Amino acid sequence: MRSPDAGRAELLAQWREAARDVPEGWTFSHLAGRLTDDQPPWDYPAACRTALRGADHVLDMGTGGGEFLRTLADALPPDTVATEGWDPNVPVATANLAPFRIPVVRYDAEADPPMSMPFPANRFDLVLNRHESFDVTELARVIAPGGVFLTQQVGGDEGAEIRELFGAEAAYPDHMLDNIAAQVREAGFRIEGSASWHGCYQFADVGALVSYLALIPWDVPQDFGVDAYADTLLRLHADGPAGGKPLTFAKSRFWLRAVLAGAA
Repeated sequence: MRSPDAGRAELLAQWREAARDVPEGWTFSHLAGRLTDDQPPWDYPAACRTALRGADHVLDMGTGGGEFLRTLADALPPDTVATEGWDPNVPVATANLAPFRIPVVRYDAEADPPMSMPFPANRFDLVLNRHESFDVTELARVIAPGGVFLTQQVGGDEGAEIRELFGAEAAYPDHMLDNIAAQVREAGFRIEGSASWHGCYQFADVGALVSYLALIPWDVPQDFGVDAYADTLLRLHADGPAGGKPLTFAKSRFWLRAVLAGAA
């Protein structure tokens, strides 16, 4: 019979490997079958395709590794540009989007001090933004009058249970639809549609959660690691997966489509 200490050591070793085994880019495909989640009632990819029908100059903000933008490649106009603010993703996105002749420009909307977007005024007639921060003043500058801003965002209340478990502060507590909509209106946009929604994530095992958190480090303390938080992770395992129950956490999304006022 194995000792409890041997079982603990084996689990911790598995979770350390999970923390290291994170793919390039911005994808959770490596967790297929171990991470399942509810989907919001709207279809953001379909909304993007609808918006693209009338667009000639398109920006995709925060393209990650270019994974999502590639799925829209057949609908994109020749003048399509992407930005990415996380340095490790820039070469990944550049390689993934090169076959479609889509340039990737480094831009971090959360830079301190703030960065101006590296584009002239009125450059785009459509800006897509899936789960990326944005400076609404800069957004209004680079979108031409009558241009469209279409975004899906992660609500600031997502990850609350995870942060409570590990003692982390909320990174974006005010990032909710009402607040963002007010900022967008104040910048001169007219909102044509929006909605918010809450669902759930389910993790089949603690290793899947650890791998997921490696891609969203803002939901855990800066010192987060398997060994530093071994007791919490082992308790999660005992309370859930050890008994065949998944780990369940809240998911939060909202979307918004807005048109910049001032079209002739």
